[in-house]
Parts: sequence; C-alpha cells; structure tokens
Amino acid sequence: MKWRGLEEAAAATQTKTLAEQLRDRRELAERYTPPDVVALYQRAIDELRASGILDHTLKAGDRAPEFSLPDENEKAITSAALLKRGPLVICFFRGRWCPYDVTQLEAMNQFLPQIQAAGASLVAISPQKAQQAFFMHDQHKLRFSLLCDGGNQVARQFGLVYRVPEFQQQVYQRSFVNLPFANGDNSWELPAPATYVTGSDGVIRFARVDVDYRERPEPTEILNVLRS
Repeated sequence: MKWRGLEEAAAATQTKTLAEQLRDRRELAERYTPPDVVALYQRAIDELRASGILDHTLKAGDRAPEFSLPDENEKAITSAALLKRGPLVICFFRGRWCPYDVTQLEAMNQFLPQIQAAGASLVAISPQKAQQAFFMHDQHKLRFSLLCDGGNQVARQFGLVYRVPEFQQQVYQRSFVNLPFANGDNSWELPAPATYVTGSDGVIRFARVDVDYRERPEPTEILNVLRS
C-alpha cells in the first residue's frame, strides 16, 4: 500500500505544521470510514492508554538500550556507531500501511538537513520486514534509515510494545492491513509510536510516546532539543 506523500501533494500542504497535516489525514480518513469503525479505533486508543503502558516506557534521563538492526537494504546499523557522530533521533513507528506514520516520517525527512546540521543522526524503527521497509523508503524518498525490529525486540526494551486487540485485528483484516505478512510473525504486536532524542552519551534527552497514533511531535520541537 502506498500512501500519498508530501511530494505528491499541493505545495501549500508543505507549509503546514505536522499537527495540521495529521489533522487533515484524520478528517479524510473519518469522512470515508463508517462511524462504528471509527468508534472501534477510538476504543483501541482508550484501552491502550488505560493499560498503563506509559508508566513503563523509557523517559528523559534514562539510558537508551544499545541496538544493532538491519536497515531497508538489510545492512546492519548500530546505535554505537551512530552515537559516535553525535546525538541520535529515533522514531518508532508501526509500518508503511499507516498514513499517520507516513506523514510523520515525510515531515522528519523534510527537516533532515537541519537535524544533520545540528550534528545529529535520524533513524526510524518498526517491526516490518526489510522488504516493506525498502518499499516505504523508495516510495516516499526517505533519506534516513528505516530499521527493521523483528519481533519488536528493541521497542520492547523501550517499553513500547502492545498487542492489537482482537476487535481491532478484525478491522485491520477487513481493510487489508495484514500485520502477520508485513511483520513476518503472528504476534499482532506493535510499538506505540514514539520519538526519542538521545545525547551522544546515550542518555535520553527527549521522550514522547503517543498512545494516540494520530498525534506526533513537531519536527521543530525535536530541533529545539538538539539545539539547546
């Protein structure tokens, strides 16, 4: 599945904040989605928030786990190597099938030159297979690595992993979101979308976990952290 990207949209869209773009995505999605299905998505969000997941996620001041993961070309990328260059921005996302993930990553892609000018690296991590990551990287012309976290092993260390509830699995299956195929396992587990900034010492300086996947931090907020 290929979601329409920023480069394919009107020029005016590129001047919008990420929050405005995500709002547009939500309004469009809900316009063509039956109200009972919209209610099920909201129920899943509410149940995830009530689960207490946010009590167990890593936060500012914690040390980020080290990792070694394959990128979209199946090349191993290590956090140790990235941190030798400077700070590291990590975006955990669900997969190429999610329009909100696509919107965030394309927005981050637009800000990549400023992120690099601040001396930082940017990677995005999801449980999808390398083939899915390759398609996403190519289709949306991303200029940073998409890392493949099979089994959500790294996301689990950040405290982000949850299981998609049965009622939402059925909705996904009806809308052709095939997580077992995309991720290569039958766990139906995903990471809550999250954005982290670590210093070159590996200590987390900024952490935001969005149990409501329709919300993400502004790239300018990330830049402010890197420049502070």
